Amino acid sequence: MSKQKGTLLCSHASWESMDELAGRKIELPCGAIAWWPCHVATQTIGVGTVIGALAHIGRDVVIGDNCRIQGTAYIADKTQIGSEVFIGPGAVITNDRHPPSNGRWSPIMVADKAIIGANATLVAGIRIGEGSVVAAGAVVTKDVPPNEVWGGNPAKFLMGKSAKKQSSTFYRSV
Repeated sequence: MSKQKGTLLCSHASWESMDELAGRKIELPCGAIAWWPCHVATQTIGVGTVIGALAHIGRDVVIGDNCRIQGTAYIADKTQIGSEVFIGPGAVITNDRHPPSNGRWSPIMVADKAIIGANATLVAGIRIGEGSVVAAGAVVTKDVPPNEVWGGNPAKFLMGKSAKKQSSTFYRSV
């Protein structure tokens, strides 16, 4: 795979023909990287953000600085993502709780320093709090408060973030 820096052309054709086909380009800020191929329709991507191959970033998505969006992640239109957010491979962020809603979407807000695990699904209209962790494979249907760990299907509270730090410290010392 190759790495594209600078201008990211948006379409599904080859890099050379995309400008002719789509007629528009997305400017990536300094230090931002989008691995080819990926679909990026947004206009706001923060400095130092990395977007993995085969990721889909919808229209009017706002992505903060220093985020990591892994390959095959799907981020629906109008999602807002804070800074230093990690979104694992195959994660899905939806904006339509009862499709088709004909553009009456309920976007999701992911606050700074949140972690969304691989293959997690965030259902439309929720907020993921600052510093929260959503476990791999979780299906989140309601707001996750700041600094909490949630997992399962449907996702539920597992522990506070301070308990997570204590348990990982315990395992390192054994």
